[in-house]
Amino acid sequence: MTDPVVIVGGDAAGLSAASKLSREDPDREVIVFERGRWVSYAHCGEPYFVKGEVDELDDLLSLSPAEIDERGIDLRREHEVVAIDTDARTVSVAGPEDSFEQPYGDLVVATGATARTDPIAGSELTGAFTIHGLDSAAAVRAMLTPPDEFDVDDLGGGDSLDHELVARYGAMAPPETAAIVGGGYVGVEMAEALDAWDVDVHLFQRSALPVPMFGEAVGETVADHLRERGVDLHLGAEVDRVLGEDGRVTGVRCEDGSTLDAELAVVGVGVTPNVEIVENTPVELGEGGAIAVDEYGETAVEDVYAAGDCAEDHHVVTGETAWVPLGLTANRAGRAIGRTLAGTPTETGGIAGTAVVKAFEQECGRTGIIDADEARDAGFDPVSRTITAGSRSGYYPGNEETTVTLVADRASGRLIGGSIVGKDRAAVRIDTVATALEGGLTVDEVERLDLAYAPPFSPVWDPVLVAAKVLNGALEE
Repeated sequence: MTDPVVIVGGDAAGLSAASKLSREDPDREVIVFERGRWVSYAHCGEPYFVKGEVDELDDLLSLSPAEIDERGIDLRREHEVVAIDTDARTVSVAGPEDSFEQPYGDLVVATGATARTDPIAGSELTGAFTIHGLDSAAAVRAMLTPPDEFDVDDLGGGDSLDHELVARYGAMAPPETAAIVGGGYVGVEMAEALDAWDVDVHLFQRSALPVPMFGEAVGETVADHLRERGVDLHLGAEVDRVLGEDGRVTGVRCEDGSTLDAELAVVGVGVTPNVEIVENTPVELGEGGAIAVDEYGETAVEDVYAAGDCAEDHHVVTGETAWVPLGLTANRAGRAIGRTLAGTPTETGGIAGTAVVKAFEQECGRTGIIDADEARDAGFDPVSRTITAGSRSGYYPGNEETTVTLVADRASGRLIGGSIVGKDRAAVRIDTVATALEGGLTVDEVERLDLAYAPPFSPVWDPVLVAAKVLNGALEE
């Protein structure tokens, strides 16, 4: 009898692989080991749960444990895989009641990533959060809710929720001031979430602008908008410690010695891939520290695959490997590996680092290579232009300014990256740029794209086309 497919990790990549494999080869045994209790949930929805736009934790679940069981998948929560023996083709599992060795025929490592806290001392204090897990999000919302209005059962989550942790925060007085450390995705989304609870929000970012991965034009727009919405920005300020007293957060301190009193701190300074499980195996890591894989998601060890936030991918612009931990990448790679294991070899697909983020009313998007130094390091001679155009015909209600930056390689004319920001459906326009990158289009070819036009949706010249027209002119100079 063939040994089962063993999957380590029960979130996006792991359960996408398990679900696809079970559908296409229902006779193959699939075991998923998940060290926690939460499975198949939307990390990206956590700030919106904290804000209250998402009512219950259950709304963030893609699949419940019962639905997973109905698919014929052997899901074992609270089972941590602590070691892999690629010679014996076994994994060592520590369960809630016993430890055991589980043989595998194929192995999928989908261990995800962990929020970084190591640069910031004091991140373990009560009242300090990373917003990287549903228990964390639930605890923040509990802390924001007045104790006389709080009921842990209102949050949903069933037996997956850490009721003791959340009830403890629900008994606390709501914070008046919050310090957010890091102005990336988590930082700007949590600024909006906390503002909705009438908290005095301070956002600290060590660079000169928030959302630095989106480029200067987006960062400047977001900074202005955050200030308009009452968020206190501390730019060029690097927090080195969350301050506390009696185990509770009392504020934050910057490297220059300045401090801010606060009762709640959100630390959003990035994530690191969970690769400890493969460190003593022949599985290789890439330059970015994540697991190196081929175009099918297979590692350097035969029949051992990796996908999601713990694995690298192929960058469509540079042609090199890159680590870009995002939701679609994880789901898509897991699904492809599931098909491959079912007998249909399927490439996991390339990445361009396409991402969007919402900062109150401002929608931001980015894809490819925007930073000039990064472009030069990749062998390009970057040329960029930034334009501002209307989102709809000027006479049609709802028209908003939309700022687009496009970057190209001077020698080839190839489009290599772009960013966008605006209040009216700006973020989705980045998909046009991402598609152009995937197709290897030149700026001239992008300028001639036949994009849709009607006054309620776009001006005759879509902002992306305007940006391509201006950049193309610069390339011809």
